Amino acid sequence: MKIQHPLLIKSVGVTGSWLIRRLSGSSRYHFRYANPATNPEVARRSNDRYIYAFFHEVMLFPAYYWAWPEMQILISDHRDGELITQVVKRLGFGVVRGSTTRGGVRALREMTHRVDQGHLCVTPDGPRGPRRHVHQGLAYLSSKTGLPIVGAGMAFQNPWRARSWDQFAVPRPFQAAACVVPEPLLVPPDADRETIEACRLEVERRMQAATLEAEEWVKEL
Repeated sequence: MKIQHPLLIKSVGVTGSWLIRRLSGSSRYHFRYANPATNPEVARRSNDRYIYAFFHEVMLFPAYYWAWPEMQILISDHRDGELITQVVKRLGFGVVRGSTTRGGVRALREMTHRVDQGHLCVTPDGPRGPRRHVHQGLAYLSSKTGLPIVGAGMAFQNPWRARSWDQFAVPRPFQAAACVVPEPLLVPPDADRETIEACRLEVERRMQAATLEAEEWVKEL
């Protein structure tokens, strides 16, 4: 059922952000960076900017750990998008509505205007998948903004899984969480369609490999 009443949407946002802080806040976080400069904490101090990409199913990982006003996240216009928006705003993210597929041109244009406000964040397989697929909009955004793509692989230890297209992961309390971050990739500013597609495939390959590595690593923690 679609939730439309403003007060109900607001209450979902308050409750959802509180639950995320309680669940994700109890996790033990571990990171591997191929390039330490892409660590958001380091980039924040050096005033560097990146496009951070992570798959839709692990949104609760960065929603807790990377939630700063300097993070501008793309939230889709699908029917549940307003609920997600209310939650992530209360966690500290800036929000742009749209996606790499639906409302894409407008959303990507606004994201290019947010570059001076901080890092950009995208779930490149959202809002409807396919799961762990990278849409071309991510590569296009890099080309237009001049920001490198940092495609992270993330995993929770033995999470609860939703019966959804992305098998959305909900962390269990006090379990480990792992993040593997490969080298960033910058799409050339004059990229044609073939270059955009080649970059998209490479980002997808890196993100899928990093996700599998994170899933194996978290079993050992």
